[in-house]
Amino acid sequence: MPPDTCPNCGAALPRKAKACPECGADETSGWSETGDTGHLGLPEEDFDFAEFARQEFGGGGPKPRGIHWFWWVAAVLVLAVMVWFLIL
Repeated sequence: MPPDTCPNCGAALPRKAKACPECGADETSGWSETGDTGHLGLPEEDFDFAEFARQEFGGGGPKPRGIHWFWWVAAVLVLAVMVWFLIL
């Protein structure tokens, strides 16, 4: 059974392919079970994407900044208007 990617050129291989459609490599010329895929830059089998993303982009999400005080003022004003109408 052929691999998912060609170990010779890195192209995606269709299922049950007899040879790579890009470079022509086949089982005898480069995709046997012991074929070398090290030069393709593929991640290792135990690659942890979550750890990679944490290291690359940081651990926390975006922290909201700016006008959060505005919403407190708006809520107090709305509450004051409601109390005013209840008193009248």
